[in-house]
Amino acid sequence: MKISKGKLAILALIIANIIWGAAPPIFKWSLQDIQPFTLAFLRFFLAAIIIFPFIRKKLKIQKEDWPILLFISVIGLTFHIAYFFVGLTLSPSINAPIISSAAPIFIIIGSTIFLHDKPKKKVIQGTLISLIGILIIVLRPTFEHGLDKSIIGNMLYVAGMGLSVFYTLMLKEIAPKYNPLALTFWIFLISSISFLPLVFFEASQTSQLIILNTKSIIGITFGAVFSSSIAYTLLTFAIKYISASEVAVFSYTDPIIAIVIAKPLLGETITNTFLIGSLLVFFGIFISENRIHYHPIHLLFKQKPQITIASSELPRLPISET
Repeated sequence: MKISKGKLAILALIIANIIWGAAPPIFKWSLQDIQPFTLAFLRFFLAAIIIFPFIRKKLKIQKEDWPILLFISVIGLTFHIAYFFVGLTLSPSINAPIISSAAPIFIIIGSTIFLHDKPKKKVIQGTLISLIGILIIVLRPTFEHGLDKSIIGNMLYVAGMGLSVFYTLMLKEIAPKYNPLALTFWIFLISSISFLPLVFFEASQTSQLIILNTKSIIGITFGAVFSSSIAYTLLTFAIKYISASEVAVFSYTDPIIAIVIAKPLLGETITNTFLIGSLLVFFGIFISENRIHYHPIHLLFKQKPQITIASSELPRLPISET
């Protein structure tokens, strides 16, 4: 039986989000023995090499699309991953997917401030509740053991989440015109090159960029093969057949996957503060959009999959892969 493009796109996003949900704890574990910008460079450069043989005859990009491709690669990916990796060195990995899940709330705030939209009362109420939840997550260290550098890490997660939204929206502009692997190759190659100055900076600050052991090898392999080559290609494929506003529906179970892995791998635990903040984030989303979006695996079994998203909801590339 032939599977429709819509169902393939749904399956692609489910797999990508499982990978990205596992990413924060795995990367944090690996960053114990490798510098963040070095890991990011190796991740994307090796991913580009992996993809190249499959796409070497389809790499042509139209001249008018190069500016947006460069912008996506440097601002939307390099800066996003830089914030994310540095954040991981400072804060618990389970904070990242929770903060990332609030991306639609930040879109509402942005549209209100910059586009002068007038959200409904329930949207304002839900936004405020989610913001309180995010604030609790960001300030979690203060509540639990006093002010420390993990607050900075949480703020970097927030910044990275904003850039992930930007990445997906900009990618939607050119994704329908090109082969998903071709776009992914160029984005990774450009991003890896733009990471080089940061790698040189790291080299000037430390005597050892990487310790080749199980942790670093798994981090590099997971980053290059799964979180980059496979997951980003799946996203780029899916976004050709699913509207940008529908992508976010697949991200709400990322925190669950992250928590399941983070506890045995890193010893991270769910504290009362984390639980309260997380519940407020999702309760705010529930009020704003009349529902909490569950991972839509059931859509694979429908003849014509349809995803209904509130107009305020826009996508994000998970900061948790991210």
